Amino acid sequence: MKKILALILGGMLCVQNVYAMPAEAWMLQEENDETVVESENSENQETEPVNPGVDVSAPSAILMEASTGTVIYEKDVDTPRPPASVTKIMTMLLIFDALESGKIKLEDEVTTSEFAASMGGSQVFLEPGETQTVDTMLKCISVASANDACVAMSEYICGSEEEFVRQMNERAKGLGMKNTNFVNCNGLDTDGHMTTARDIALMSRELITKYPQIHDYCMIWMENITHTTSKGSSEFGLTNTNKLVRQYPYATGLKTGSTGAAKFCVSATAEKNGIELIAVVMAAGDSKSRFRDATALLNYGFGKCQLYQDTEPEKLENMKVDGGVEEETKIVYKNTFSYLDTSGADLTGISKDQHQKKSITAPMKKGDKVGEIKYFLKGEEIGKIDVIASESIKKAGFFDYLHKILERFRA
Repeated sequence: MKKILALILGGMLCVQNVYAMPAEAWMLQEENDETVVESENSENQETEPVNPGVDVSAPSAILMEASTGTVIYEKDVDTPRPPASVTKIMTMLLIFDALESGKIKLEDEVTTSEFAASMGGSQVFLEPGETQTVDTMLKCISVASANDACVAMSEYICGSEEEFVRQMNERAKGLGMKNTNFVNCNGLDTDGHMTTARDIALMSRELITKYPQIHDYCMIWMENITHTTSKGSSEFGLTNTNKLVRQYPYATGLKTGSTGAAKFCVSATAEKNGIELIAVVMAAGDSKSRFRDATALLNYGFGKCQLYQDTEPEKLENMKVDGGVEEETKIVYKNTFSYLDTSGADLTGISKDQHQKKSITAPMKKGDKVGEIKYFLKGEEIGKIDVIASESIKKAGFFDYLHKILERFRA
């Protein structure tokens, strides 16, 4: 009986202590319990690597070095998610492709259709029949994330948004964007419109390395454009949606995006000491956290990375051509060798070994490989670049040989 009474009294004391616990302690206890659950779950997430040097709250993120494409950090990078206006990176890539090919010019006047003017979301309120130059449209897209300007440009380049989107998907495949499907050119929430952090990094890299002039647009903080319609002329102010342009000293771009389905996304580019990084954040909970995550990734990368580039390789002598119309040809390096180190190694110890043919036999095509340079660090190969022919040379025929003989006699 005494034991029973003791148990009852002990239980009453425990209950009294619990009810006497302050509200803050209850909340703290609940938060600690949730933290334990999250920690246990995170151990089972194979897509999230151990990256002790950086803390990213968004569910999906990647950090890539632009010149080499080296991935420095990744977190759930291949899960397809809605990208919102980060879609416009591909839209701008196709615009610059069209500019490079000569299909369009920056001075061209683009007329806004009824359909383009009907776009919701972020816009610059283009009116049906209103014209703006390609240059102004690019500013509207890159700075103010204008959905109406995107559609107007897609129709101008391809005749319809549908054809433009088809070309967006074709370009994506060419870049190895394996988990991307574009349904529109502006990123408005639509069933099936998905991409991944890795794929965003790939198209961002293509845009900034192939067309660095994009930075002239996406680094604009504020600028006015002029609407000229049947109602008259009026000024409209553009303000950059990417706050890192003002808040992060090394920022060079690139594009933000947010919708109800996508939450808050950004592809942030930055450059410091010759190193250019791309930080992609998807599905962040709010605008501030996406920029905070991007900043953390960029700082992590700049603290960890050092880049070696062989910008002044040995001068190449002309190569002899056997049996060709020409007797020798110029040879060139296919590209510039770059190596990204994240281990803190002494890059002054990099050595190189060059091998190439003494001669090449015609016929030969421009770009044919005739040699290579291999690069080594601490005895291990870290990469190589090809040496290639700079021109095509046909195989010599009877009259070509006859002409050569006559030329020698004249000499």
